[in-house]
Amino acid sequence: MAGWEAARIREGREVKLFARAVYALVSRLAARRGLGRQEGETETDERRQRLRTGVRAETLAYWYLRRQGYIIVRRNFRSPHGRGEIDLIGWDGDVLAFIEVKARTTASGGPPEAAVNPGKQHKLRGTAREYLIRHRLGEVPYRFDVLALEARRGSAPVVRLHKGAFGGT
Repeated sequence: MAGWEAARIREGREVKLFARAVYALVSRLAARRGLGRQEGETETDERRQRLRTGVRAETLAYWYLRRQGYIIVRRNFRSPHGRGEIDLIGWDGDVLAFIEVKARTTASGGPPEAAVNPGKQHKLRGTAREYLIRHRLGEVPYRFDVLALEARRGSAPVVRLHKGAFGGT
């Protein structure tokens, strides 16, 4: 094995260890504080609360995926034509993964995965197509993953990663 290959493998292990440590920290914070509204906060600005919850969920998802070995190349890719947004885009080995993050902070509303309905899948496919064209990645194998996150205050977050949840090549 060449010296650069050994260095690359060693670096990959170090990155995974770092990602594991950061995920553990973020996960503990999510368990203690939850992802949603904090104590003492009012519901006056529901949209701001949802955005904050989304950012926290995507941060937790980012570090979870890094721990799994993904190399994240883009967060919150928005279509220039207003078709939609992809939460995370990253490489899982030789496959480009378009990742949709769905979170729930309460038991109501069903499982987070259920929110990725056929209409949402259609939007994600269109936005992914634009990303592939824009970055000249036409022949790259890709798939759509869904990361479901259930985080209730006082308990550790439950994370489910569905690789190849729909479509892809």
